[in-house]
Amino acid sequence: MLWKTGLIFLCWGLTSGELQDSQSGTPATPARRTLDFGYVPSGVYDTVAYYEPGAIGILFNMMHAFLYVVQPNPFPEGELGLMFLNFRPENIVLTLQVIYYEIGFVVCTALGLLFTVLLPLVGLLFCLCRCCDNCGGEMHQRQRKNADCLRGLFATVSFKSSLEEVFWVLCAYAANQNLSSQLKSMRRLVKSNLKDLHTFANQTPAQIDYLISQYGTVEHHVLYDLDNVGLLLGGRIHEELGKDVQPALNAALSMTGTMQDTKDALENVSLTLETLQEGTVKLQANLSLVRGSLSNALNDPVCTDPRSSEICRNIRSTLPRLEIAANYSSLPDVTNQLDKVNEVLETDLGQIVEKGYTSFNDTPTLVTDQTRNIVEGVKVLLDDIGSNISTFTKLFPVHSSLTNFTKMISHTHSQIEDIYPHADQMDFYRWICCITLCCMVVLILTFNFLGLLCGILGFDRHATPTTRGCVSNTGGNLLMAGVGFSFLFSWVLMGVITALFLVGGNLEKLVCEPFQTRQLFKVRETTQCQKCLISPFSLFFCSNCKDNRGIYSALHLDKIFNISAFLNTSVYSKDVSRKFEGMKVDLRGIILLESEGKQNLISFTKTGINEIDFAAYLEEVNKGVTRINLVDFATQLDAQADQLSKGTLQTSLKGHANTIRQIHIQQVIPLEQSMVIYPFAHFKTATSLKISQQMHFRTCFLMNSKSAVDAAQFLISHNATFVVKKYKQTIIGYFKQYIDWIRTSLALEVATCKPLSNIVDTAEILGCSFLLDSMNTFWFGLGCSTLFLLPSIILSVKLAKFYRRMDTEDVYDDIETIPMKT
Repeated sequence: MLWKTGLIFLCWGLTSGELQDSQSGTPATPARRTLDFGYVPSGVYDTVAYYEPGAIGILFNMMHAFLYVVQPNPFPEGELGLMFLNFRPENIVLTLQVIYYEIGFVVCTALGLLFTVLLPLVGLLFCLCRCCDNCGGEMHQRQRKNADCLRGLFATVSFKSSLEEVFWVLCAYAANQNLSSQLKSMRRLVKSNLKDLHTFANQTPAQIDYLISQYGTVEHHVLYDLDNVGLLLGGRIHEELGKDVQPALNAALSMTGTMQDTKDALENVSLTLETLQEGTVKLQANLSLVRGSLSNALNDPVCTDPRSSEICRNIRSTLPRLEIAANYSSLPDVTNQLDKVNEVLETDLGQIVEKGYTSFNDTPTLVTDQTRNIVEGVKVLLDDIGSNISTFTKLFPVHSSLTNFTKMISHTHSQIEDIYPHADQMDFYRWICCITLCCMVVLILTFNFLGLLCGILGFDRHATPTTRGCVSNTGGNLLMAGVGFSFLFSWVLMGVITALFLVGGNLEKLVCEPFQTRQLFKVRETTQCQKCLISPFSLFFCSNCKDNRGIYSALHLDKIFNISAFLNTSVYSKDVSRKFEGMKVDLRGIILLESEGKQNLISFTKTGINEIDFAAYLEEVNKGVTRINLVDFATQLDAQADQLSKGTLQTSLKGHANTIRQIHIQQVIPLEQSMVIYPFAHFKTATSLKISQQMHFRTCFLMNSKSAVDAAQFLISHNATFVVKKYKQTIIGYFKQYIDWIRTSLALEVATCKPLSNIVDTAEILGCSFLLDSMNTFWFGLGCSTLFLLPSIILSVKLAKFYRRMDTEDVYDDIETIPMKT
């Protein structure tokens, strides 16, 4: 039946309807960008503040090991460390602590002074003693059995002792030569450092100019965001609010399809119901005629026959079922609901919703119009900020200061060049003095080696002490000459060595060694860094320039010129935020759904479609067209007619069977075909409860769509402020990035203090590695050779007795040669 098709269409229209997507063409807003300020131009520095002593480093290590034995204590900290830097003897306790700390140097200095004082006195007494024929001065040698062994022992030990003296005096000579040879390296390092200072002075203004010029990057991005405020701010507002607006409008738009489907379904139901009512009336009339005609035919006399009476009774009993099953005339009409739906559809809801889409998609244009004055004000503020930044060099005269600094470097370089000839002359005098000290030891060694050579070569085993040869006697005299010069020179050497040891050793332990381990800086850092401003010391005591940090942070220049306060005042000022405080976007002019459209949705809920009695319709549908299957009834009627005898009754029954078949073909089948639902046949089994629930759900969905539109309208009117705040934070974020980049660049890249660090390292190389290590190694080698003069004196005096010609000797009465004895 056609009306059933309309009914199912109605139910489907109320329980379905896809949401139509009318997405805006507004592009997605770009994410917040990280500004790229590029790389600050940096200078290339030539100085390599590193020194490798080479082979002589072994001697330096030996000297350092000796000083460690003398002074193994670490560098003092606290007040004791300050005592060394600023020695004041008024504090007795600290003075005693200093003496205790320096006990190794005190003992060695005391021994050196004792050596210096006593050795001349001992030499004088030794001379007087020999003049009195004592202390080996008597020209008489007693004969001993082990004289040859003693002579060989003394000669061997004396030779080894002399070789030791040769080694140490060569060490002293090498240290002396190393100091002179390092003058060329000193000039190269000084020149390289001054060149780096020139590079530093020339590069720093360019770096500062680069920092200032990068404000253009910030200005460019800010201007871009301001010029595209509609795309960025409006697009972001559209994107944020669209999360609620788009579903609401889509739901409202989907209702237009639902309304049209409902209208079509109601029209179908109304037309089909009319058709079914007319068809069932005709069918009922035809079935009544057939039923009456059959009843009259069964009055035939054949039915009185006992064999036929039973068949006639059976046929008569089935006649009441030959009628229609459903009563469609009692079903309610849907014309009233259809008329109301048509009234609702007179308003074009789709067009109203499209207007809402268009109004919402015009958000960027609306934002551009409303923020035009604010944008112009911010652009003016950008120009003011740029002017303030350009005054940076005026507030802090970098160019003029560095120009004067460059002139000072050039003047210093010329002065240093003038000093070089004097330095060479002074180094020559120093070299002469050191060579003279070495020559004193060499002179003594010369006498010792010549004495050993002559004594060994001229010694005659068979000669008596009084008959020894001239060569042997000369060897003995040379040894004694060496002894004499040892007494003359050794105290002078020891005095010079003690003075150099006291000065050089303490400088090594209290300056150079703690400088290399940075302990010296920690002492000054804990005491004077709170007061230091700009000084060569504060650079290293307050910061570590070896990491090539910027001089601004290394020297704590923020105490003189606080760049952060300047930037916070001129760049990141409250004016920027104040300008944006007046930026308010009023979106109340955007109407998502006009009142006519809202009323249209409300009117649709009042059409009464949810009041349709679906139970009655489904009840009649499930009954079928007729109470009995007409084809089966006609077939049974033919079979029963065949059981009767041939005659008028049999012919009549067969004729009625054919008539029933014709009624089934011409009337029942068309009505049954109208009940076939092609794409929605599954609804045929739907219950009245399910359809009623779906109707209620669709009504609730429609009301929810209206509520969603109202909620979205409220958001548009009140919730655009937070998006404006994000946009303001993005603009101010550019300034924050610029300020942070300037701070970082000033701390790490601008005016890096590596040249100043190299100067201090160069000073350490020149003072400690070139000068102090060489001088300390010189007195160390010369001191060791001087100490070996003591055994050399004793051995030479003993050995000279075996080589010199004696005035007297032991004489025995026995003519036979017998060993000498005491």
